[in-house]
Amino acid sequence: MSVSTANQKKSAGAANDGSSGNWNTLQRVILPSASQMDTAPLYMDMGTATGIQLPTIGDGDAKDAKPRTISSPTKEAHVEDFLSRHSTSVRSGERVSFGTYFNAFPASYWRRWTTVNKVRLQVRTQGAGSVIVYKSNARGSLQRVDTRRVEGISESHFELSLAPFGDGGWYWFDLLAGTEPLIMLDAEWQGPAVETAPGSVTLQITTLNKTDFCLNNLRLLADSAEALAHVQEILIVDQGTQKLSDAPGFDDVKESLAGKLRIINQSNLGGSGGFARGMFEAVENGSDYVLLMDDDIVVEPESIIRLLTFADRCKTPTLVGGHMFDLYNRTVLHTFGEVVNPYRFQPALPSEDMILGHDFLSSNLRQTSWLHRRCDVDYNGWWMCLIPTKVIRDIGLSLPLFIKWDDAEYGLRAKEHGYPTVSLPGSAVWHVSWIDKDDLVGWQAYFHSRNRVVAALLHSPYEFGGEVVKASQYGDIKHMVSMQYATAQGRQWALEDVLKGPEALPDLLSTKLPEIREMMSAHSDAVFRPDPEDFPAPKMDKPPRRGHGPSQPSRITLLPWAAKTIARQLVKPVTGTSAERPQTTVAHQDNRWWRMAQYDSAVVSNAEGTGASWYRRDPKRLRKMLAESGRLHAALLKEWPALSKKYKSAMNDLTSIESWRKTFEQHTQNEIK
Repeated sequence: MSVSTANQKKSAGAANDGSSGNWNTLQRVILPSASQMDTAPLYMDMGTATGIQLPTIGDGDAKDAKPRTISSPTKEAHVEDFLSRHSTSVRSGERVSFGTYFNAFPASYWRRWTTVNKVRLQVRTQGAGSVIVYKSNARGSLQRVDTRRVEGISESHFELSLAPFGDGGWYWFDLLAGTEPLIMLDAEWQGPAVETAPGSVTLQITTLNKTDFCLNNLRLLADSAEALAHVQEILIVDQGTQKLSDAPGFDDVKESLAGKLRIINQSNLGGSGGFARGMFEAVENGSDYVLLMDDDIVVEPESIIRLLTFADRCKTPTLVGGHMFDLYNRTVLHTFGEVVNPYRFQPALPSEDMILGHDFLSSNLRQTSWLHRRCDVDYNGWWMCLIPTKVIRDIGLSLPLFIKWDDAEYGLRAKEHGYPTVSLPGSAVWHVSWIDKDDLVGWQAYFHSRNRVVAALLHSPYEFGGEVVKASQYGDIKHMVSMQYATAQGRQWALEDVLKGPEALPDLLSTKLPEIREMMSAHSDAVFRPDPEDFPAPKMDKPPRRGHGPSQPSRITLLPWAAKTIARQLVKPVTGTSAERPQTTVAHQDNRWWRMAQYDSAVVSNAEGTGASWYRRDPKRLRKMLAESGRLHAALLKEWPALSKKYKSAMNDLTSIESWRKTFEQHTQNEIK
């Protein structure tokens, strides 16, 4: 019997506060499979950390003092101790904690966003030992709640209030074995039973030539019957040239999904076009939710159950998203939550102490104070995000942006209509990280620039978009003095298209990317070659001053340095060997605007490490592009109020089901069921 089915049977005729003794599962304790032992610290903690010790009066100025962590070195988990996805053995005399990312209970999120006001922890064990329950507050201070001695086959229950978790905090439990091993048979966090059945979900993946990733995730889903219990349909929107349906092994995977898989082959409309298709189909087939997922991920299947369970109990229709871990360094969390800075109109972290790229192997949940503060967000990345179809019917589908800013804009739009977004701890995917990407340079720069401005026109609370126009022009200048002319050209095209108005967006979905690629092929800074020997050998006409290469200007010297550097770039012609060969080679991590601005020519490697391109200074082109950038930004600033009104008035039509229906009818190739 699946957990969801069991929950429905438990819920029949139950009181809403649990007083009748009926409870539903909210979150099961899970463990990694034997092949995923590198993720074990996210599931079970072998260390003896006792949490955050908060400063006291005796510590001096307690207000400014930093929390201290008391811990011992983390022990390695033993593969043989993981008995199943829900059962583990604690060796005699040892202690393990489930105060971990996947198994602690994020109490403050349930208190803030759902109708649940208390929970029950149920732990089934075999053997002698102790079950110790803890909680934390928003500052990360650990507090022991209860303990229970167990022996033989035992079922321990702890009823726990959510009242103290207004600003943050978690519940979790530790297991301490006696003279013999203590086996945890299973454990789960439960909430008062409800009579309503769980909602139905369309699980949708947008893909572009990543057949291996898609097949792997479909196999994970096929092996997780409980995760699919309320998935009405698995929909793959395939926009690539390497079709998933043609991949070896596809037929076996399709058969294992027992008729739940459907593929729609359509033109490449980008992420926004693919995810909008998922939204559209979920509304059409009557699902209660659509779960949007990227293609280049590995999913923790239990996350699907957790997102649905949480969303079903939210006080108001809520977008519920999962976090993103690094696929190639699996204990590293990309971000715990994101907001949009309203003045700069850029993604930002919700708190100053939050760390981007936190490694749980270095600092576990109990040791990391900022992880205990509830993180309220503006949006969740569409690597994994559950959206109620009620919200879609009310506010529309994604904007036709191709890629970039579609998820952030949708979260802001939903928030303005009273629909919050929650990034739910304990629900996650592993995604190809941003470390080996630089999407602010190259063909994606057009979409970053255009869509940021479009989103600001729609949602900025400032009359002229705050700092958006100024920051955009500064960005242009940095790219141009760095000899990144293709990127700068794409950014200028972005502003030209913004100024054309919102009616141009739908037609650009399928046409703009080919135009950008053609333009970039004419710029040497955007043409990559795999081998350093493909370029002339670097040579400097004269050695660097005092043996040092370019140095970064200080704050004091920045303005005169910038004026001098830009004047040199505008006026001084490229002479000597610099016109025929690069002066140097520059590694991607050293590709900084202030360094590149001091060269006339350089070979620069890309973020992926797969090739390099030749940056060549061109004063004539620079003069022309600087003038055009100034003109476009002046026009944008002048027309901002009128443009903002135009984009806002066009929003409903751009995102409506009927508008997208016309787009899909034009670009659908075929369907496979």
